[in-house]
Amino acid sequence: MQITPEEIAETLAMVGKQHLDIRTITLGLNLRGCTHEEVDVIARKVYDRLTTAAEKLVPTADQLEREYGVPIVNKRISVTPIAEICAATTTNDLSPIARAMDKAALEVGVDFIGGFSALVHKGASAADHKLMDSIPEALATTERVCSSVNVGSTRAGINMDAVLKMAGIIKKSAELTADRQCIGAGKLVVFCNAVEDNPFMAGAFHGSGEADAVVNVGVSGPGVVNAVLRNISPEADITSIAEAIKSTAFKITRAGELISREASKRLGVEKGILDLSLAPTPAEGDSVAEILEAIGVGQCGGPGTTAALAMLNDAVKKGGVMASSSVGGLSGAFIPVSEDAGMIRAAEDGALSIEKLEAMTCVCSVGLDMIAIPGDTTVETIFGIIADECAIGMINNKTTAVRLIPAIGHKVGDQLDFGGLLGYAPVMPVNQFAGNVFAHRGGRMPAPLNSLKN
Repeated sequence: MQITPEEIAETLAMVGKQHLDIRTITLGLNLRGCTHEEVDVIARKVYDRLTTAAEKLVPTADQLEREYGVPIVNKRISVTPIAEICAATTTNDLSPIARAMDKAALEVGVDFIGGFSALVHKGASAADHKLMDSIPEALATTERVCSSVNVGSTRAGINMDAVLKMAGIIKKSAELTADRQCIGAGKLVVFCNAVEDNPFMAGAFHGSGEADAVVNVGVSGPGVVNAVLRNISPEADITSIAEAIKSTAFKITRAGELISREASKRLGVEKGILDLSLAPTPAEGDSVAEILEAIGVGQCGGPGTTAALAMLNDAVKKGGVMASSSVGGLSGAFIPVSEDAGMIRAAEDGALSIEKLEAMTCVCSVGLDMIAIPGDTTVETIFGIIADECAIGMINNKTTAVRLIPAIGHKVGDQLDFGGLLGYAPVMPVNQFAGNVFAHRGGRMPAPLNSLKN
């Protein structure tokens, strides 16, 4: 399908007035050639691979932004899960690799680099354990490195030992960066059913089924959808609302398709997926919560929120897949508390709770995202929150995730201010009745019956 001049003109109007942007161009890179027995050699190979393969990423993205007038907010890299290239090393601390990744990211000018990761949904190897144990130090000593661990899947069930381990690692990551708003935990996400081609951070990694180098593009436009809905008659029925969202999602996705094609051609790498995700920012009007309120919910978190979000997520996907044959990643609506002005207000007003957010994750793209919790929250409680979210993903055959930030030294009502696109997070209350038994049973929660598809 060709891109028409009329589409370009309409896109420029969306950019100028409604916060449409290409949220990220993410270059996925295979690092399997970097394996070695010595961790310092791995780190050097990783640095060389990244600085060579990604040297043109930022200049190319900047050139596309100038030529087409569409802001490209982030330029990022995702890499092979680092645990997968460390099986041969006898070193326990893998954080030197993270620091090499960080140094390379600075050298080539990208905002974030993802893939300090492990996939342990059915079991963990020695390298996986080393990787997980290295996460707190890796995130505390780097600025741009992001980490993720997949602990469950519909096909395998949930690795409950890994869930408990990651609960402790989340807390330690926050503790080691307590002097920086606990940002270490903000760069760490725990997944169920992680996807291999996600361009968004902190969960991006370059999957084993991918080519050596791939460009994945994430496009976002909650401000555009919000503006469209604000202009619809209050008398419009829900079918009309869904059609308006679907039509708008189509237009947004076409802008991303254009950038994706050109980036792939100019970088000389394979064109990957186009991820249409309504990813909010702290800017007024660029909010998923405000879209739900424009649909008719009194305030985000109130009764009707989950139903409105389900319709929004579905309409976005339907519009996206008609605009590109390469829609993938997570594609839908994100609900990160700290990054959404409407979510922040709802949390501060008491309209939005963690329990309501959990219900919303049943129907949106990912999960509990960028939520600050009291610093004295127990590891068992964090375990329970992760396990609940993974169960939703496992049973419903969808990606779910948890990015919790224990606010060390802070209590409910305080704030963590991350700045920029990460915004600020009010510390939200957490249910204190997790107990101490469930978290320590261990083992693997069996896969559900609906996993048997063959």
